[in-house]
Amino acid sequence: MKSQLTIFNTFSRQKEVFEPLNPPFVGMYVCGPTVYSDVHLGNCRTFITFDLVYRYLLHLGYRVRYVRNITDVGHLESDADEGEDKIGKKARLEQVEPMEIVQRYTNGFRQVMQQFNVLPPSIEPTATGHLMEQIEMVQKILDNGLAYEKNGSVYFDVAKFVQQYPHYGKLSGKVVDDLLQETRDLKRQDEKNNPADFAIWMKASPEHLMRWKSPWSVGFPGWHLECSAMSTKYLGEQFDLHGGGMDLQFPHHENEIAQNVGCCGVAPVRYWMHGNMLTITGQKMSKSLGNSILPHELFSGENKFMSQPYSPMTVRFFMLQTHYRSTLDFSDAALLAAEKGYKRLMNALQLLPELQHPGNTPPQMPDEDAAVQAACNALYDHMSDDFNTAMVLADLFELSGKINALYNKQLPPDALGLETFNRLQSVFPAFVQDVLGLADDTAAANNQLSDGLMSLILDIRAEARAKKDWPTSDLIRNRLNSLHVVVKDGKDGTTWTVE
Repeated sequence: MKSQLTIFNTFSRQKEVFEPLNPPFVGMYVCGPTVYSDVHLGNCRTFITFDLVYRYLLHLGYRVRYVRNITDVGHLESDADEGEDKIGKKARLEQVEPMEIVQRYTNGFRQVMQQFNVLPPSIEPTATGHLMEQIEMVQKILDNGLAYEKNGSVYFDVAKFVQQYPHYGKLSGKVVDDLLQETRDLKRQDEKNNPADFAIWMKASPEHLMRWKSPWSVGFPGWHLECSAMSTKYLGEQFDLHGGGMDLQFPHHENEIAQNVGCCGVAPVRYWMHGNMLTITGQKMSKSLGNSILPHELFSGENKFMSQPYSPMTVRFFMLQTHYRSTLDFSDAALLAAEKGYKRLMNALQLLPELQHPGNTPPQMPDEDAAVQAACNALYDHMSDDFNTAMVLADLFELSGKINALYNKQLPPDALGLETFNRLQSVFPAFVQDVLGLADDTAAANNQLSDGLMSLILDIRAEARAKKDWPTSDLIRNRLNSLHVVVKDGKDGTTWTVE
């Protein structure tokens, strides 16, 4: 029997049994990237985490509508109501259209997600594609008396909101009184009734590149508003899961809740999930500290922190070794160990189809049979315990040992009963490939290795031929022929094929 799925709900600060609003349908929203630069590894960890959630829900038989947005306007440099639009600033510096920046980095983001074997979402909406929905939501919040207009900008009235809905700040653990008494000198502060108020529509300054007409001004939507509008459009006023990095708890997700309640009168999300951050050799990974690594730098080895390149699947495996709510520290030693673990898992995956069972006989080794059944059950127990991938990998390595023992005849073919053998054949690849999303890229690595070795062997043979060392040249050729490798010498050089 499969375990009941429990999820750590950030809002309640405890694990809760997952009960969808409308089973078997599940609505899931994850905040996507702001596409003004290359996606960094911290973002990748978040998207791999929720790819895992998506995959497991699908594996359990749920019909999931997964919405992950693209932020292409409204995200200002300070993550608040001041500074320049991140995309607009990049476009101004490069002297190109903002949508050129958006397209370039959206393409790059999708490419990296493919490299990490992240499934595409059901819907990938953009903020600029849903301006009407955002304008309508602003108007509803105004109509409900929870926002006000000043000089063409519209601000959410936090003080009035908390009088009606006192849970503002609960998601992030912020104290409302502290927010209301904030005295920092911020841009547009003189327009706000209260320092905690936040913009849901902003009037564009003359130099602002991205602007649209609205009932209040020519301007642009607030960053927090877009996710409220798009999640409501595609998932309804209430839906099951909302995810993102823990850095989004405040102000972004806290303000999403406020906007949805202010517009629709109900809290939008049943289960809030947040992934933890990345560090590198114990320090927070950031551009300002000069210790950030982009995915392509990790894959190519062109960085000052790692001794060698690491494949996308090795990096994905490495991320799965740590629970998504725990800090993950990148180091060369840890990635080297992950590479070995990943290859060990792929080796077992390759051996599994070659195993044969003698037929419908009782298990000859009941203890081994029971151990395999227990490990298969544990996969569901641990994955259903708030997606504990670290323990899932431990279970898979236990099963890998059984697969190797069966393949190497350390266990007899009938050690397991047929039912257990068939379950192993089904569950092991399902969890490795479908749930954890680990594709086998070792075959490509082996091909690269064999190509390199053949190049070296033919160079040695060419050198022997140049020295008229025919015995060595013929020995190499004959040995390769015995391995079904045919070497052909021609006027354009030497080629080889496998027959």
